[in-house]
Amino acid sequence: MQPERQRQLSTAEERRETVLRTAIGAFAARGYFGTTTTEVAKAAGISQAYVYRLFPNKEALFVAVVDHCFVRVRASLEAGAAGARGSSPEAVLSAMGDAYAHLISDKDLMLVQLHAQAAAVSEPAVREAVRAGYARTVEYVRGASGGDDRQVQEFFAVGMLCHLVVSMDAGAVDAPWTRTLTAGIRHY
Repeated sequence: MQPERQRQLSTAEERRETVLRTAIGAFAARGYFGTTTTEVAKAAGISQAYVYRLFPNKEALFVAVVDHCFVRVRASLEAGAAGARGSSPEAVLSAMGDAYAHLISDKDLMLVQLHAQAAAVSEPAVREAVRAGYARTVEYVRGASGGDDRQVQEFFAVGMLCHLVVSMDAGAVDAPWTRTLTAGIRHY
């Protein structure tokens, strides 16, 4: 007779992480306004009531997803900075930019960022989460790179342009306007 295996129950924190990972895909596909907690629950294999045990409402779930995405961005930037070939602001910013370009090849993460920016226009809690995430990220980039305000601003401006280039697959169109937008922009 074989010993009975004990079923290991996941903790609430593990379930919360599962719901967050699942919600990223759901919100990426349909945005904040088009995604329901029922869809997230179904994709995570749990009840909607359990989603509400972990997050008080859809807004709180989306804010947690936005925060989770900023954590991933920060980890990517840290890895890029650690791998920089030199310590000048230009070298560190370039390495962080390359790491970020690789990160947003995960279309779900990029789409959540774009949906968060769109929802921030009319949803105060989302706006605050986006502001707080950018505040932390800008200060990290400034400190890690040693770049001045212009360099840090340019880093973020190029990142936004990278979002545009990737989201519309500009590299697939051979035209003067796409060559202008994609010149010097790394994307994978």
